[in-house]
This record gives sequence, structure tokens and C-alpha cells, in this order.
Amino acid sequence: MSVLLGKQIFFTGVAASGGCALLYYLIQKAFSRASYYQWALEHLHSHPEALEALGTPLNVHHLRLTDKYNFVDIADAKVKIPVSGPKSEGCLYVSSSRDAPFQRWNLQEVFLELKDGQQIPLFKPSGENSNELKKE
Repeated sequence: MSVLLGKQIFFTGVAASGGCALLYYLIQKAFSRASYYQWALEHLHSHPEALEALGTPLNVHHLRLTDKYNFVDIADAKVKIPVSGPKSEGCLYVSSSRDAPFQRWNLQEVFLELKDGQQIPLFKPSGENSNELKKE
């Protein structure tokens, strides 16, 4: 009877671990498909100073879902995307918001913070009209 219980506990643990891994993978995919995530990477790939600092080719790493900076709700999103290149590594910080659920996300700020502490601003909305975007 004890062997049967041990097998049950083992298989339940394996199933729970697999379920957690699958959930983590699905959440990662949801983040990477979000428009604010894609736009931030576009700004990174089109910014010469950031490309020079990191080097090419760029590697985008998985989000650390346990990082306290990563936060998404109905109106706001803040994400810290780990990136690296042959020369250096760092994190791409993305802030975005929207007026109501199911409306389009509006980037608020995107900047790259390198491992040595240097910050490279990639995007900020221009002054009065937030729909008018400005690249730095």
C-alpha cells in the first residue's frame, strides 16, 4: 500500500510541475505578443546608440515573471526585458498605458539600462500631444 501511495505522490508532483512550466511558457508568450513589447523592441533595433552599446546580433531573453518591475493590469503595463549583445548586456524598460480596456496601448517611455548603469533613452512621447511620438 505504501508503494502505491509513493507512486501517486510522484506522478502528482510530475503533473503539477509540468502544469506550472506550461503556464509559465504561456504567460511568456502572452507578454511577447503584446504591442508595447513589440514596439519597444522595434525602438531598440532602430536606435544606433543602443545597437552600438550592445553590439549585434541582439539577444532578447525571457522575462523574469517574479521581477517586481514586471506589472500589467487593465490600464498600465511596465515590463523589464533582459537583452544582450556581444559587447554588453542590460534591460529594456518599457512603460505603457491605455485609456480603457480593449483600446490601443500607448507607449509612455522606453529606455535601455546597461549593466554598467548607463541609461539610453529610446522613446518618450512629445510634449503636449501624447499621440505624437518622438524618438530620442
